[in-house]
Amino acid sequence: MALAALWAVMASLFLRATIALALTSVILTVIMFRLGAPLAAVFELSVCAGLISVIFISVISLTQRLPIKEFLSRRQSRITRFRYLPLILIVIALLLLYFVRLPLNLDLPRPETIKDVRSVMWDFRRFDLFGQIMVLLAGVYGVIILFKGSGSDER
Repeated sequence: MALAALWAVMASLFLRATIALALTSVILTVIMFRLGAPLAAVFELSVCAGLISVIFISVISLTQRLPIKEFLSRRQSRITRFRYLPLILIVIALLLLYFVRLPLNLDLPRPETIKDVRSVMWDFRRFDLFGQIMVLLAGVYGVIILFKGSGSDER
């Protein structure tokens, strides 16, 4: 999953980045199913892998292509700017895992004790909601980056 996410961040073409983001979301969906969070997995698959990918592809189809020289210069600039980003992110993730001990409650209550979905999500699966919020914020950030102009060609 980390490799697919890294591919999504470092891809130079938006369509490839969108495909990588969808792949990351599908892998996360499988992980959520394996961890026993089918409701969160369904939301992840339908909203993130499905809806967000469709929105990104729609936006990509509405944008104009850059001239090849400008594309290559931006690509080189991005590669040099973000050269150490994967290493920094891995170190930050490892430090967070080491220092922050999140209470992971992976045990679900017995089916006869479940009143409704809300009680399961808020009482037993809070960490899943945190993941959903992070994925949603990542999608919003991606849309902001897509619509952000370079400053010289304001419309």
